[in-house]
Amino acid sequence: MLDLDQLDFTKGGGLVSVVAQDALTGDVLMLAFANREALEATMRTGEMHYTSRTRGLWHKGATSGNTQRMVALTADCDRDAVLAQVIPAGPACHTGATTCFTTPGVTPPPSDAFAKLDDIVAARAADAPAGDRPSYTRTLLDDRNLRLKKIGEEAAELVLACGDNDPERATSEAADLLYHTIVALHALNVRLSDVREELSRRAGTVPPNMIDRRARS
Repeated sequence: MLDLDQLDFTKGGGLVSVVAQDALTGDVLMLAFANREALEATMRTGEMHYTSRTRGLWHKGATSGNTQRMVALTADCDRDAVLAQVIPAGPACHTGATTCFTTPGVTPPPSDAFAKLDDIVAARAADAPAGDRPSYTRTLLDDRNLRLKKIGEEAAELVLACGDNDPERATSEAADLLYHTIVALHALNVRLSDVREELSRRAGTVPPNMIDRRARS
């Protein structure tokens, strides 16, 4: 747990910067400030508290319901900023956006290549087949036997590459297998975020009762 005695509150006139990050997706949600009282309240209640320079102690979501459950607090190397990994119960921004780091009318880019691939497959799944020449992803989504067959083929290719001690081919085959796996999961209405949640539970980094499954609804 974060040792508040090790933080340098003097640089910021009694405040430290707090960067809130979604513990599951890795997305940066917001930047705020906190004094010792706010961090003590956060650690005591398990929900994020910040310090408004005009209103004082601020319990995030107390009015809107968009609370942030604390997962971990980590100080930076200068001890004057804190990374808060959280499970948000709703949008972080007062505008209603998921993150404060966005431009109105512009969807922020996915946080990593896996998220981008997941979004692309989701878009293909939402599209109707395009005439006689649907995309390969759409073809897989429409053909259960084909997508299951491709998973088996790509898994076998990965096994062979690993058996041949061929790292370059293994990397390529792993990418192919991940793509086909994500497509198959979408056919079951499972998103990459659901897999992240399961991995987080297995790693013990996020307690099961703190995971919000609103994305599935």
